Amino acid sequence: MHFESVLVALGWAAIATAHAGHGQSQQSIAGPHKSLWYNTLPGDGGTQADSVFSGISTFGRLPYQPCLQNPDAIYDIAFLGAPFDTGTSYRPGARFGPSGIRQGSRRLNLYGGYNVPLKTNPFNSWATVLDCGDIPVTSYDNSWALKQIEEGHFHILSRPPATDADKKGPAMKGKTLPRVITLGGDHTITLPLLRSINRAYGPVSVIHFDSHLDTWKPKVFGGSPSDVAAINHGTYFYHAAMEGLLANDTNIHAGIRTTLSGPSDYDNDGYCGFEIVEAREIDTIGTGGIIKRILDRVGTEKPVYLSIDIDTLDPAFAPATGTPETGGWSTRELRTILRGLEDLNLIAADIVEVAPAYDTNAEHTTMAAADVLYEVMSIMVKKGPLSKMIEDNEADDL
Repeated sequence: MHFESVLVALGWAAIATAHAGHGQSQQSIAGPHKSLWYNTLPGDGGTQADSVFSGISTFGRLPYQPCLQNPDAIYDIAFLGAPFDTGTSYRPGARFGPSGIRQGSRRLNLYGGYNVPLKTNPFNSWATVLDCGDIPVTSYDNSWALKQIEEGHFHILSRPPATDADKKGPAMKGKTLPRVITLGGDHTITLPLLRSINRAYGPVSVIHFDSHLDTWKPKVFGGSPSDVAAINHGTYFYHAAMEGLLANDTNIHAGIRTTLSGPSDYDNDGYCGFEIVEAREIDTIGTGGIIKRILDRVGTEKPVYLSIDIDTLDPAFAPATGTPETGGWSTRELRTILRGLEDLNLIAADIVEVAPAYDTNAEHTTMAAADVLYEVMSIMVKKGPLSKMIEDNEADDL
């Protein structure tokens, strides 16, 4: 026998002897206590997970479920990505928006997640909130991509919620549904999202934060060389109006400051059912005046859809966007305006046009987008399940 073979044989014998010596008296060594890495926070509750700079990124470090694959996942509020950007006219890159926003949201519940101005904690409340991942979206066929977004969103929207699923709600046939917050994606995605919403609620009032109108006729914006090209991030609201997805004369833009093809663009916008609050009006009526204009327009009794283009913010605060426009609002101003909408019945929302490749190393834009959605989520949680909307309206009628 070769010397090497002898060594191998002795090695295997030693291993066998060692295993033979393991009797029933062998005890596993206790590992570190769970509290060493998952701690209950002092104060009013909440938990602190592993360090915010480690782990897998979900929105606000929420629990993750691949909801489109798991029909048993239930939630009251779902975050859902729509990584699509082939409807943009200037800078592409918003397909990376969902992952960028999640990255920018990592600190949201660092201290427990309590929202001081709104006096609520969206991370520790009655609501089951999940990050449901992304809708698989093709980048090769816009028509098919928009269909994927509509069907994926409706699949998440149409499930029974975790809370009050058996109670009367504002959706069709008196159903109570969960809320869905979509991470875009360029603004084209709002058309398939509104198609999904229409299937569940019928026409709804829309609040649109943006620097651009996005109601342009296809021949004005892009020339409409084909039916596919006619639907893009500057025309989707025109199509939504033509398809009857918008509640008549209860829709409003806020933050508008774009150049136009001419005054007729504003005429067409009114024809599509919108009122306009320009960004510069904040200098004369302030945030309070803008809040009042919005509330007066949409009311506080009916379902409302909220669509937020990150370019509502000035490029100084959010440079990473597809079509930046100077003269916009600050992050503080936008968050203040959003908090003023807490009495609205928000059934769903989206944030769009975050293109992380153009951001600073400090992640200005992705953090701003995440903080905006933190305010939106806080409003939804503070308002309660959508069943409460019906209960409140019935109580007002008594």
